[in-house]
Amino acid sequence: MIRIATVFSGIGAAEEALKQLNIDHEIVFACDNGERYIENSNEDVYRCKADNPQKSIEEIVREFYDATGKPNNVKKSYFANYSIDESRWFEDIRFVDGRPYHGKVDLFVGGSPCQSFSTYGHRKGLEDTRGTLFYDYARLVKEIQPKAFIFENVTGLLNHDGGKTWSVIKDTFESLNYEIKMSILDAKDYNLPQLRKRVFVVGINRDLHCPEYVFPDPVPLTHKSTDYLEPIIPNSYYLGEKGFNFVTKVERNERRARVNQDIIGCQTANQQFNWVGDFRVEEPEPRHYNDPRIFIGEYNGKPAVARKMLPRELLRLMGFSDDFQIVVNDNVMWRQTGNSIAVPVIKAVIVKILETLGI
Repeated sequence: MIRIATVFSGIGAAEEALKQLNIDHEIVFACDNGERYIENSNEDVYRCKADNPQKSIEEIVREFYDATGKPNNVKKSYFANYSIDESRWFEDIRFVDGRPYHGKVDLFVGGSPCQSFSTYGHRKGLEDTRGTLFYDYARLVKEIQPKAFIFENVTGLLNHDGGKTWSVIKDTFESLNYEIKMSILDAKDYNLPQLRKRVFVVGINRDLHCPEYVFPDPVPLTHKSTDYLEPIIPNSYYLGEKGFNFVTKVERNERRARVNQDIIGCQTANQQFNWVGDFRVEEPEPRHYNDPRIFIGEYNGKPAVARKMLPRELLRLMGFSDDFQIVVNDNVMWRQTGNSIAVPVIKAVIVKILETLGI
């Protein structure tokens, strides 16, 4: 039984990886604010707690988030796909106390936004990262002391603030009693036809005296994006004249739209929004001529229609199985998919971690 906890959990790439690997696992807790934001500080929360001692910290935090009037759509997707209940879900990493989970987590996964650390150079370890969400990720590593952790981020992390940000992160993790390994991994090197380079940091608890962690070797790419497409596309996904012209003309889209690529570009949070991302240009079917919403244009000298990609297709192109339940609207699902970690990559990373841990 693998005990996993995640923060910035999103739609659960690590959890999906364990499911696909058929590894028996328990979700100790998960945490994501669903891209909602509150200004409240720790002081606000604890002041409210003093005024309402019968309430838990998490209940108070949820009330602050509920007051925004915005739903936590990430939570909707997560609860629809993984075995979890309210007692194991947190809205905000800043208010999660990791101490009750000390020694109860095998694998801890997350990837925070990384702002500059204004106190860089003081070499105070964890204290140098205060005021950032990375501080709370590292704080939880310290409090929980998992056997291993995975920290994922964009490649810009390495040169952010002239490389100082990565230096602080590495020093902080090492000060928490972990052997640290870092590598840049690309989804296309793990048999997923997507160009998606990300930084992966793996930490192994020194107290376990494990062998050195080695990142997984690349594997040949044997798939094309067309392998993941649906055979029948609803008319509503096809573009009108403005969208068709934007997607098919580079001078208009300034290469923000890509058409019929065997290996798609990196999925991002704004995938498909305002026709940004990967699209399909196809030969028109008879039904397209009968729908005034659909523009029949010309592409490479032939009649053509252009369409957005279905959320299901993009989920597949992130490595999620068709068992993944879609319970939010397309715009939300596109965004959640683009924010995720590519499943085949983290799956390969997890396999090597379990080998290193001897599990």
